[in-house]
Amino acid sequence: MNNISRRKALTSGLATATGFAGIAAAARLARRYRLIPPDSGGIYGPGETLTYAAQRILTAHSLAREFPRSMISKVPFANETSPRNEAFQRLQASGFKDWRLAVDGLVANPVSFSLADLRRLPVHSQITEVVCEEGWSYIAEWIGTPLVEVLKAAGILPPARYVVYFSTDRDWWDSIDMADALHPQTLLTWAMNDGDLAVPFGGPLRLRVPRQLGYKSVKYITRLTAADSLKGFGKGLGSASPEGGYAWYAGI
Repeated sequence: MNNISRRKALTSGLATATGFAGIAAAARLARRYRLIPPDSGGIYGPGETLTYAAQRILTAHSLAREFPRSMISKVPFANETSPRNEAFQRLQASGFKDWRLAVDGLVANPVSFSLADLRRLPVHSQITEVVCEEGWSYIAEWIGTPLVEVLKAAGILPPARYVVYFSTDRDWWDSIDMADALHPQTLLTWAMNDGDLAVPFGGPLRLRVPRQLGYKSVKYITRLTAADSLKGFGKGLGSASPEGGYAWYAGI
């Protein structure tokens, strides 16, 4: 079965299951195609599963909306983060020349990138909107290295299904599936608008995932881990977000 026929069949199956047998049947169909999110348990699990599976089937290759420069927000909003610790402040004082991004897990060549290393890889820019679940948003130009280029440089291995990313902010972490990890708009951003990415917006390095809500675009990234399962991370829910009541998949 080709990809188009498979997608049509699976979409029709999900729609039929939802209409006649309910969400539970749709969840069983999603499980057959390995489209079960890590936070699929609990009372909201079937809904989370249906949302994730349906969006992955229908929007696997979709693009987040990009805007003209004239629509860049004049005063973008930097939401609050925890105070920077002494180690971060020392790195900031040196212009982040010693900042490193470690890439490990299911890769052929575990590697550590400096910001200068990242800048030598292919560069992409996009003018996209950060949409927060709290109701605010802003549009900015984001400049950085496509995540796919970093994964290729590290030699990502076929069993990898997720990329887990870690921040210095309260040991925050999150993850995305390979559909978003390999997507051309998913960027490791180190610049914004007309300059380097400022610390309040996640500098020196922020993962920008424009096809999902803002909390997936984690600030102060220092490590990426390719994995075939998320059970060994935190409580096994895919990120710190569902541990606090949010959904793992936050597609928009």
